[in-house]
Amino acid sequence: MRWFHLLAAGALSLTLTACATSPTGRQQLTLVSDAQLNQMGAQAFQQYQQDLPTVGGTTHRYVQCVADALVSALPAEQQRGQDWQIRVFESDQANAFALPGGYMGVNTGLLQVARDQDQLAAVIGHEIAHVLARHANERVSTQTATQLGLSVLSSASGMQGPGGQQMMGALGLGAQYGILLPFSRRHESEADVLGLELMADAGFDPRASLALWENMSAQGGGQPPAWMSSHPSHGQRVGGLQAQMDSALARYQQARQAGRTPNCPRP
Repeated sequence: MRWFHLLAAGALSLTLTACATSPTGRQQLTLVSDAQLNQMGAQAFQQYQQDLPTVGGTTHRYVQCVADALVSALPAEQQRGQDWQIRVFESDQANAFALPGGYMGVNTGLLQVARDQDQLAAVIGHEIAHVLARHANERVSTQTATQLGLSVLSSASGMQGPGGQQMMGALGLGAQYGILLPFSRRHESEADVLGLELMADAGFDPRASLALWENMSAQGGGQPPAWMSSHPSHGQRVGGLQAQMDSALARYQQARQAGRTPNCPRP
């Protein structure tokens, strides 16, 4: 088990030098500066716009309206801390994304699944939560630390021959399923909770998040076992949302009483 102790020592060293806390109070490993990640986000956003056609008109105004309502519900420092932009991309894939720096994209295919402004707010709120929780930094940092640990292990234990390569491959799979994928599932679950709170604070009905996942399930398609997936299963996500729903509904009622009543007509 000497390899395990080497990895553990390396991970502990990195954690002590680059430790942060997520909005839910979870400890994070963050090795990359926000400025670097924001620059990477801007570059990736430009590449997206070169690779896929964008959609304007009423469709973009609808998506922009939902995004604006969500961003306006953020604390002032979070609104200023990102260059919040959103684009609609012509793609049949039911997908959306958010990049460091606040750059967001929604595919037209998603609008066939998110059938009203509240369901769309559940998706965009989830993506905004990824940015606010610095999940991209944590993913990059975790991958860097894992690769560094495996590299140190390979050099220290002399695993350069065919047998060593096979062993390193097995350890790589162990790192994938034991470290990297669980981190990703944790990020998704955290973004679900934070996104639910954000959509409620913006005046969108949080119960629409459950309807959205019903639509996702109805769309079909097999899923790998949860332990092999970078995302929780549909059942796990719905269960997590239901557990937070009473609190989210209370926030929603407070937002409506405070005059947050978004009205984004679907084209």
